[in-house]
Amino acid sequence: ARGAHWAAAQDVPGLTVTVGTAQVRALVPGLVSAVPKVISRLQISGTDLPADDPEPPQPGDGPVLWINPEVPMTVGKAAAQVGHGSMLLASALGPRRLAEWAATGFRCVVRTPSVEHWRQLLPGDDPAGAWERRRVLAVRDAGYTEIAPGTITVLAVDPGGRSG
Repeated sequence: ARGAHWAAAQDVPGLTVTVGTAQVRALVPGLVSAVPKVISRLQISGTDLPADDPEPPQPGDGPVLWINPEVPMTVGKAAAQVGHGSMLLASALGPRRLAEWAATGFRCVVRTPSVEHWRQLLPGDDPAGAWERRRVLAVRDAGYTEIAPGTITVLAVDPGGRSG
């Protein structure tokens, strides 16, 4: 979002974080049906980025949000899906593990795996079991924009173990 539209978004309850010249705003959660008009008309812009080649996640990096390598997504769509994954993860963690993550400033990493690695991570037909045994949660798209309904767009993996 740019200019007056972005400035107006600052009046909606939430928090804006700035890193360098980039800004992101997280809004206080609410009903989809109650999204203020000033927000509903915003679009992520200026996000055509060159691909990078980051290092693999390292121990201590925190949760890993893996973007589906088989589904083309705009950067804005991928950012939204990663956000969904981080919130699903936060809601699934026990109080102790959530506090541990909070103490790191909710540090996490975002990566696009190889197709082979992605397929190994998939939860299969047992999402609850995948969480219990492997700490993997899947984000499934609703299909309202650029992705087919039910497509897994992101896998959120908590390598931090089972501390409640």
